[in-house]
Amino acid sequence: MIPVTKPFLPVIQEFESYMSSIWERQWLTNNGPLVNELELKLKNYLNVKHLLFVSNGTMALQIAIKALGLKGEIITTPFSFVATSNSIVWEGCTPVFVDIDEETFNIDPAKIEQAITPRTSAILATHVYGNPCDIDAIQKIADLHSLKVIFDAAHCFGTKYKNKSVFEYGDISTTSFHATKLFHTIEGGAVFTQCPDLLKKMASMRNFGFNGPEEFSELGINGKNCEFHAAMGLCNLKHVDEILDKRRLLSFYYWRALSNLKAKYPKLNGDLDYNYAYFPVLFDSADLMLSCQKALENEKIYCRRYFYPSLSSLPFLAPAYMPVCESVASRILCLPLYHTLTSSDLDLITRIILRVQNYGQPAQAEKLNPAAPIEALHPALVIAQNGTAH
Repeated sequence: MIPVTKPFLPVIQEFESYMSSIWERQWLTNNGPLVNELELKLKNYLNVKHLLFVSNGTMALQIAIKALGLKGEIITTPFSFVATSNSIVWEGCTPVFVDIDEETFNIDPAKIEQAITPRTSAILATHVYGNPCDIDAIQKIADLHSLKVIFDAAHCFGTKYKNKSVFEYGDISTTSFHATKLFHTIEGGAVFTQCPDLLKKMASMRNFGFNGPEEFSELGINGKNCEFHAAMGLCNLKHVDEILDKRRLLSFYYWRALSNLKAKYPKLNGDLDYNYAYFPVLFDSADLMLSCQKALENEKIYCRRYFYPSLSSLPFLAPAYMPVCESVASRILCLPLYHTLTSSDLDLITRIILRVQNYGQPAQAEKLNPAAPIEALHPALVIAQNGTAH
């Protein structure tokens, strides 16, 4: 069986060494030493000013919304995981969907201003598949209308924009360290901000609002994470460069092998160091996508329609017509991508896909030259002018 993803796991002895230290200290949670060590090492690795390790990526979004005091309407994307819109509703706000760009699959800045009303308090944009939104355009609109900006960067560990971590943008950025992510802590997430006062507020909020042993300064919640999850993060952080390099090579292999597929891939933002978080394929038709998915599943190869359905079609939200998003969501398929995939696995996956397209004609996946520049791998993989993808 080939699943769509597998979590990276270190050799068990690495994890056991941290377990022994936890047993010795008997400090399991509540801002323990491993949590503090992980936060410090993550700040150093990512070169970010401030971050807080929290229980999961959804909690990160909820804390961000609450910390910014958002009310009324929040403009967001219909092409994201359900946690994005759910967090808005959970915090008592109303999601206002804006359609996506047909090339990047990120929220389309050109459509944001027409959705702004007197009740709008913020823009919450997702960097889909680790590919940054048009950050500059979104921030310009937000500044013009005095709106807050949250970036849902759940997919973005290791992604840089303009030579700095994508987590450094917006009033607050959030991420997920769930087991399905390329860097994980089993369960976990983080919030990022460049504002010390906002950081202090969120630090209190994630711990019930405590501001000392017998003092509360904020409305808070239990958003803390524990020593066990921090231990996994510390183990995995040692291997993250290797993980990123492997995913890059696997993605190159896919692009070359599927160069004749009737499909396209997200246009990458310029000035980008990309993390290859996923391998999404936008098929020319939903029928071709579904046929490929079925043929792969017949061979116990499992892909994911990520994201499907469009959030604008959820039954507990007000309906909104998002034609670009609905078209993309109906044709997108994420292929397997994880650290232990082999070239033989990718040969099998791509042969099946091409065989379906060619109505049963055998197709051989072309071997990849890992040194080939990314721009040469697929004509639809367009890099913005003067931009790079590494």
